[in-house]
Amino acid sequence: MSKHPVPKKKTSSSKRDMRRSHHALALPVLSECPQCHAQRLQHHICPSCGYYDGQPVLKV
Repeated sequence: MSKHPVPKKKTSSSKRDMRRSHHALALPVLSECPQCHAQRLQHHICPSCGYYDGQPVLKV
């Protein structure tokens, strides 16, 4: 007798792939900076001009 529970049937490739359907990587959402019009992450300081919410935060 086995001490550990063991699957009775092999998981089919279809079931395995359906389980992994949500594992894909997503691209980051970029928005345009209103000051310098560069691409930046939403809710982050702009790396090219240093502005956030219309105010300077970093000296670049």
